[in-house]
Amino acid sequence: MKSVSLAEASLPTQIWNNARQLDEIPFVNIGTLIPADARAVVIAPHPGDEVVTCGGLLQVLSTLGHPLQLISITDGSASHPGSHFWSEQRLSVFRPQESVEALRRLGVPMHSLKWIRGGFTDNALAEHEHQLTQFIARYLRPGDVVFSTWSEDGNVDHDTVGRAAAKAASMVGASLHEVPLWAWHWPLREQGLIPWHRARKLRLDTWTVARKRHATHAYASQLEGEPELGIAPTLPRVVLERMRLPYEIVFV
Repeated sequence: MKSVSLAEASLPTQIWNNARQLDEIPFVNIGTLIPADARAVVIAPHPGDEVVTCGGLLQVLSTLGHPLQLISITDGSASHPGSHFWSEQRLSVFRPQESVEALRRLGVPMHSLKWIRGGFTDNALAEHEHQLTQFIARYLRPGDVVFSTWSEDGNVDHDTVGRAAAKAASMVGASLHEVPLWAWHWPLREQGLIPWHRARKLRLDTWTVARKRHATHAYASQLEGEPELGIAPTLPRVVLERMRLPYEIVFV
């Protein structure tokens, strides 16, 4: 599936708000997704992906005191190529601070979170997929339940991380759940490409949704683009609108 362009993402007829199959996805409880004795591992290709994909899940796990590990693959510093305001040097400092603030807004206590930072470069993960697989496998253990971006999400970095996470999980005996992100913003005509039979909804209450949206807005560097340079927001308005949904969807 090709990547979603900004023009397509601005259209109202997207999968996330028009596909009839969304209403038919069954709900799943947290205990079914993650056994009580298992550790949850969330893998984020870029800063902010952990909140957009799993912000509700992170809150639920934190509230339950569940063992949790976050793996951030890139630091997001190459997200604004050519920008005068958001240079790579500035983003290398700013983006990690945004992530810390976002997790604080979610209510995830930093002292109990094992957080691994990969330091890989944005938009270049496909060139280092084997290295990435080995890196992820190093921090997994048998019995872990891994949440990563879907390997057919439509973003090269997301797809690469999804494939690498699947290989790493298989290598160490962990299980994997995939989380679509950009796929929900494909045009409605592409809805047949979604593996609906694998989709499950994790229900989120009103407070959890509100905290997730609040955490997403901690990523100030991703909310505004630079139109004069052709740089679009990394988190466009349509993605923020989707954050209002009272559930998160995973592929099991």
